[in-house]
Amino acid sequence: MEIESAKCDCCGLKEDCTQDYIAQIKLNFEGKWLCGLCAEAVRDEIGKASKGAAATVSCGGGVGEALKAHMSFCRKFRSNPAVSLADGMRQMLRRRSVDLAGGGGAHGMRQMLRRRSVEIAGYGGSTSGDGGDGGGTY
Repeated sequence: MEIESAKCDCCGLKEDCTQDYIAQIKLNFEGKWLCGLCAEAVRDEIGKASKGAAATVSCGGGVGEALKAHMSFCRKFRSNPAVSLADGMRQMLRRRSVDLAGGGGAHGMRQMLRRRSVEIAGYGGSTSGDGGDGGGTY
């Protein structure tokens, strides 16, 4: 197994990979080599497209369109790859947390944060008569 350095066609990140792995990734993404983060972002785009328009994916437009969209996104932020990588991870984690929470989205997150702020505010000394221990119902 020979290791070689491969440069992501989207973000420009370099990774050391086996030739077999590079060939497998290129096969999955229309001849383009993508780093792990970009590959996941493109898969996420394909998933969004398949939920919204199954006909597009079945006609073969899924990978190509998702790849095009992600490459466009990367071009916008190529000036500072560290910021882009961090932003990409943040977006991916947000999407995953929404998926895991059952699709509650921003509304569910706001409710959770509101409960937390009420608990924290009630912990330091409350005038609600519950003793200030934060153990009341919310």
